[in-house]
Amino acid sequence: MSFKNLPPGFKEAYSKKDSEEFFVNMGPQHPATHGALRLAVRLDGETVVEVVPHLGYIHRGIEKQAESMSYLQYISMSDRQDYLTAIQNNLGVCLAFEKALDIGVPERGEYIRVMLAELNRIASHLVFYASFGGDLGGQTALLYGFKEREMIHDILDEITGSRLTTNFFRPGGSVLDVPDSFIPRVKAFLKHFEKTMPKYERLLSTNIIVLERTKGIGILSKENAIAFACSGPVLRASGVSYDVRKNDPYSIYPDLDFDVPVTYTGDTYDRYTVRIAEIYESVKILHQCIARFPEGPYQSKEKPSIRLKAGTYYSAIETAKGLYGTYVVAVSGDKPYRIHTRSPSFSNLSALNTMVKGHKISDLVSILATIDPVIPEIDR
Repeated sequence: MSFKNLPPGFKEAYSKKDSEEFFVNMGPQHPATHGALRLAVRLDGETVVEVVPHLGYIHRGIEKQAESMSYLQYISMSDRQDYLTAIQNNLGVCLAFEKALDIGVPERGEYIRVMLAELNRIASHLVFYASFGGDLGGQTALLYGFKEREMIHDILDEITGSRLTTNFFRPGGSVLDVPDSFIPRVKAFLKHFEKTMPKYERLLSTNIIVLERTKGIGILSKENAIAFACSGPVLRASGVSYDVRKNDPYSIYPDLDFDVPVTYTGDTYDRYTVRIAEIYESVKILHQCIARFPEGPYQSKEKPSIRLKAGTYYSAIETAKGLYGTYVVAVSGDKPYRIHTRSPSFSNLSALNTMVKGHKISDLVSILATIDPVIPEIDR
């Protein structure tokens, strides 16, 4: 029970009263659990005493399936983990394979990768914006967020042939080159989006109800964020400036000018504002890529099958949710001995209990929304 801002003597009176704790199951079908997640909530009245996440309701054994798949076949499984960051997951897997194969990517191929990854980041953050507003009762935000996201997915659909599970990148580049309409469509989207997003932001950022329900709620300290191995916006909202694109850069990110948004309170509002700021940084990156977009090949010579030298290989990228790591153990042939994914949502979700203790059950919904988990990424 939190006694902050309560009348004098309330703490003493409360400690003497008879109370009975009880348990409530939130999920696995609850609409606010962002997938098939079950939260066992221990309550004292409406005050949260403890939250225990229970996983495994949509476990598909992807990592076990990888042992009987070729390396190329596994790429399609990575975008079925976090389907909101499918493009970025594909990139992370390909980077691990490229380390093993010791091959590079043509300059045009790198620009294609980064532009699609940043469009994917904006689309994922727009889903967060929409679901966060919806979880707070703002149905207008829910509609707005998905509206602009559709424009991005129309672009992805034209290029990859799919809106969500893209399976587009390959070691050495991508399956196809982008069409001539790609750059004009991205320009048109940015021109529209840069006028629209500030209006969407004001809808929540200065809303008195949102401020009352998010400021000072669900605080995760810098020390706890590090202890739980959090990453992405959850970590940066707690005052840790770590972004794989800056701290362990890959692709052409070292050549691009962008900032890493960081806040220091670590509350629900900070986790929201960090993601909004990251949207604008992705827009900045896209403008730079458009201005420098090169001609030339998009793919190094593609092989019909991939065979890795025996050994272990690791890659890390920054998805919209945080650090996405791919660990590959190769022995022989065209199939991996083991592929393991370090997913950001698993570590971020582990900090939920620390964030919600002493808050009301309605705060649990908004705090969970700012973790922005996608459960299939955890249930692998």
